[in-house]
Amino acid sequence: MEKYKEIERSIITTYRKEIWSKFVKAVKEYELIKENDKIMVCISGGKDSFLLAKCIEELKKHGKVKFDAMYVSMNPGYNEENKKRIVENAKLMNIDLKIFETKIFDTVATLEEGNPCYLCARMRRGYLYNEAKKNGCNKIALGHHFDDVIETTLLSLFYSSEIKTMVPKLHSDNFEGLELIRPLYFVKEQSIINWKNYNDLKFINCACRFTENCAINDDGTSKRLEMKKLIKSLKEKNKDIDIDHNIFKAMENVNLNCVLGYHKDGVEHSFLDDYDK
Repeated sequence: MEKYKEIERSIITTYRKEIWSKFVKAVKEYELIKENDKIMVCISGGKDSFLLAKCIEELKKHGKVKFDAMYVSMNPGYNEENKKRIVENAKLMNIDLKIFETKIFDTVATLEEGNPCYLCARMRRGYLYNEAKKNGCNKIALGHHFDDVIETTLLSLFYSSEIKTMVPKLHSDNFEGLELIRPLYFVKEQSIINWKNYNDLKFINCACRFTENCAINDDGTSKRLEMKKLIKSLKEKNKDIDIDHNIFKAMENVNLNCVLGYHKDGVEHSFLDDYDK
């Protein structure tokens, strides 16, 4: 059996419960893919986005809903080694990958003030939406998974003084008719790591020009890694409590009677608004 067929088979057999079933559940529960959608699947080069591409391929071949998909990788200025790894993995996994060029890293390198990671992320998103529109797509799919969701929840709480999370889909504010979807929403990162190791696959972690060493290993300084360690520590100390599950569920179980305030669509609300009513 060819390697790519083994990889595809592992998703729907060996990792059916941990990956495939959870992928399908998110697609159905959140109505992420509908009839006649044209989806641009964004491949960054990491394990998550490559797995997403194979899941979308499988759903397109065997699912009941008819939709179209294309597989795109944006090059913001990767070094040659990282670009080569992305192309080789796409070939190995039999993914018809289209790569388009940008100069995001060059632009960010000129930034004298502010957060380069924030600017880079915004520029990446803008280029992806533009590419989707150019190719007649109405949705872009990103490889964010369950752990990304709960880590984002804690990051917002600790560093933004805000209770919010990463939602499974959202409409673009600046590109009318475009929607972002996250079909791996229920899939845990460890399951993706297990699938990667099972198939002896090697992906880039982070291809940022300014932290090239993290193409192989995380450097230990990121806030997201900080959240990973915190969650791991809490789980080790509270073995009878499903910590990450509870964080996730809390975001769909918000009790507005017991919060000081919230805002929606730009309007601020306080518990005092109707306290004496």
